[in-house]
Amino acid sequence: ATGPRQSNSNFYEIRTYDIKPSKMKEFLEMVNKYLHYRTAHSELVGFWYTELGAMNKVFHIWKYDDFAHRTAVRRALANDKDWQGKFMSVALPMIEKQHNEVAYLVPWCQLGKPPKEGGMYEWVTFQMKPGGPALWGEAFRAAINAHVNTGYTTLIGVFHTEYGLLNTVHVLWWNESPDHRAAGRHSAHEDARVVAAVRDSVRFLESQQNALLIPLQCSPLK
Repeated sequence: ATGPRQSNSNFYEIRTYDIKPSKMKEFLEMVNKYLHYRTAHSELVGFWYTELGAMNKVFHIWKYDDFAHRTAVRRALANDKDWQGKFMSVALPMIEKQHNEVAYLVPWCQLGKPPKEGGMYEWVTFQMKPGGPALWGEAFRAAINAHVNTGYTTLIGVFHTEYGLLNTVHVLWWNESPDHRAAGRHSAHEDARVVAAVRDSVRFLESQQNALLIPLQCSPLK
């Protein structure tokens, strides 16, 4: 896992905000209205809010060339009067908690796109045993590919944390609908190839959790 990572300095910052329940609607409206001030400074991959698996949370992913690029962007944002005055000063009181992680795409995955707009995204977080991809990478890759090969779901990206809780892998999937996902998973659980790959991978698994995400109007991934 380290070779491709060292030769490519691009990384992704994954931000999770807990929003006050009474302010969720207002916060999402503000994001849709003013996020163009933020995206003028760096590339947004996607912006979602949670529908199932967690409540009153938003997820957004930003791409950076390297850490110097992120530093320059953060400095520019601090001096952007439109961003600070129209969005940040109003939005910050609506946020209860912020969390961020720095992650790389795993070497065997390119960032994908859904076949069409609409549908739903699923964000699955796997906490793997200490040791990194050298220990569990191949088994994890086989389990992901086994699900991809069933054809019921679309893989968007697999992210491995560099800062944050280590040995964490986030997998972003796209499905046409929650019912389409449910039917596909039911079929996958009866597929001997999927079952075998998952059994091999869970030997290295500590825990996992997932959330159903809905993209905002302003999100590049819709």
